[in-house]
Amino acid sequence: MESIEHRTVNVNGINMHVAEKGKGPVILFLHGFPELWYTWRHQLVAFADLGHRAVAPDLRGYGDTDAPAEAASYTCFHVVGDLVALIESLGVESVFLVAHDWGAMIGWYLCLFRPDLVKAYVCLSVPFRPRHPKMKPIPTMRAFFGDDYYMCRFQDPGMEEEIAKYGSEVVLKKILTDRKPGPPCLPKGSPFGISPDSKLPSWLSQDDLNYYSTKFDRKGFTGGLNYYRALDLNWELTAAWTGAKVKVPVKFMVGELDLVYTTPGMKEYVHGGGFKKDVPMLDEDVVVMEGAAHFINQERAQEINSHIYDFINKF
Repeated sequence: MESIEHRTVNVNGINMHVAEKGKGPVILFLHGFPELWYTWRHQLVAFADLGHRAVAPDLRGYGDTDAPAEAASYTCFHVVGDLVALIESLGVESVFLVAHDWGAMIGWYLCLFRPDLVKAYVCLSVPFRPRHPKMKPIPTMRAFFGDDYYMCRFQDPGMEEEIAKYGSEVVLKKILTDRKPGPPCLPKGSPFGISPDSKLPSWLSQDDLNYYSTKFDRKGFTGGLNYYRALDLNWELTAAWTGAKVKVPVKFMVGELDLVYTTPGMKEYVHGGGFKKDVPMLDEDVVVMEGAAHFINQERAQEINSHIYDFINKF
């Protein structure tokens, strides 16, 4: 970990913190919510040792990267714009892409908008979701899953205040260690209730949790929440990509208990032909990790690394 290099790059009008290690073909790792470059700590070390330049930024709004205040500054175009400038700053024409959770959603947009920059994409947890021309995301999710569905609750400007009542460490511990399948809900009154004697899993140490919570204590959660608050705006802005297919080689991996994978309709999409139709170069071998939950890049780091290495070695 000590040998990981840290620097700040000016991209698309913001200062972005980047962690990296190694020399060779670039692998760009994108984190999700509520995480940081640090979620890829195992991958940075492993892939540097395997002859790659492993690069993991704090995305816009997170950690040591700038966090514009307005939700409208977190559209897919803003964040992909950051990544295009980051890739250019690395002095390469294209990268291998590995992404998880919100990073995975941004990864799909990067593949849609700039397929020339992505040699191959390893996607964790969040499959591609085609734009539905008549279904705006938040009203649709509210109709299907109710007001307490987490993406709906994150629209609430009072969410930061609710998080502050619990403190960063408790909220992060609740989210990172939750293994309940299905669409997550955050009931009003007790959105982040957690048993006081709940133990951390073997893959998440107290030092790890402290690193995350220290950064979120300083930065706050607004940047991360703004990605959710820009969902409807993304839908409005991407009308021109309705029906567009992802034309990049893709490997998809997910935990059996993953909250996205176990959301109604998702397994049918992933395994029933819909996913392959939208992503024609999807590897036929979709990896479903038995007994694993959402944060598989940390929970099953060695196994994930092996799958990533085997896939990108084909290109």
